[in-house]
Amino acid sequence: MIIKPQIMRGGLVKNPHPIGLKNVVSKYIDYTKSKGQFTGKKRALIIGGSSGYGLASRIALAYGANADTINVSFENGVTDKRLGSAGWWNNIWFEHFAKQDGLIATDIIGDAFSDEIKQQTIEAIKREFGGKIDVLIYSLASPKRKDPKTGIVHSSVLKSTTGEVAAPTLDLAKERIVDGKMLEATKDDIDETIKVMGGEDWQLWVEALQEADLLAEGFKSTAYSYDGAKATDLIYKKGTIGAAKRHLEKTAHELNDALKNIQGEAFVTVAKALVTKASAFIPLFPLYGCALFKVMKEEGTHENTIEQIERFMRDMMYGDKRIVDEVGRVRPDNLEMNPATQQKVDAIMEIMDNDNFKGISDFAGFYQDFLEINGFNVEGVDYDKSIDVEYLSSLALNA
Repeated sequence: MIIKPQIMRGGLVKNPHPIGLKNVVSKYIDYTKSKGQFTGKKRALIIGGSSGYGLASRIALAYGANADTINVSFENGVTDKRLGSAGWWNNIWFEHFAKQDGLIATDIIGDAFSDEIKQQTIEAIKREFGGKIDVLIYSLASPKRKDPKTGIVHSSVLKSTTGEVAAPTLDLAKERIVDGKMLEATKDDIDETIKVMGGEDWQLWVEALQEADLLAEGFKSTAYSYDGAKATDLIYKKGTIGAAKRHLEKTAHELNDALKNIQGEAFVTVAKALVTKASAFIPLFPLYGCALFKVMKEEGTHENTIEQIERFMRDMMYGDKRIVDEVGRVRPDNLEMNPATQQKVDAIMEIMDNDNFKGISDFAGFYQDFLEINGFNVEGVDYDKSIDVEYLSSLALNA
């Protein structure tokens, strides 16, 4: 089978390229190795470690802190019609490389919101790690969540809390700007989004691990967030996402207090705007991302996913260069939020239209990152070479 990118409606890619994804994971690992160790050996649990911030965190901890890792993620494997999700292959390849390098790498595939998966993870920690973990990274992105206590399925929505707003975005399949709008959220919309994207599940994870006595002295936990600049205020801070993130921040303070007895800590990390499976579909964000990438690359401050997360882990998670804002969030997005940078981004967005956006922004770079997270346009891959589907299926079956 020869695999070419098939970008479907909404920006979904039908079949990712497994070999391209192997090279991306390898590239992330090589980058982290090149930076050297930043702390002593850790035992890490990553919730949502199959892509984006979560995958970068797993790699940064494994190769910067010699960490053994357990990842919990919900991914689709190989079927008769599809070659599995990008996250599925990221898991396969990370495990492949980590085990070659003598690291424990365990993947638990399933609904991270469920009590069943939490219990499976607890058993894995006892079995693989001798019963303790040093760090929990929470990087879960999902449109729905089944409450394990009530059985009710909650659905998040992308709506505004300040009234209906215009929300143009990029149609990546057609490579053009399309008009859109965000509807005004009801109270139920806000509550539903908080149930899915707020801090409740993060808290349930920490409490379950604490109750099982699996948290080591000095345990650390963070949940990733994005705050948004002025250009995306109506989508993030003043949207249902923003309401959920405020709940996440409240949860962090509660968890931080609960961990004091083991000299532990919990905090929200506000990361830089990057192309992830989740961010690529948020209204307005792709336009902002194209403008931001243009400015930050010209300024020499742009970081890709692994560069951002490795710096955060080295300098702020375990280093002495932590940047904390007035509400206690850690801010590795400090370079993005530089006022001069944002002024230049705003200027580009004010004049951006279908005739000029490719020339005045870094659409090419944004689109390249989008292709790369799906395994396409990756250096060193022959995309005209046929893929051995049976061999790939055997890897998946043995994972």
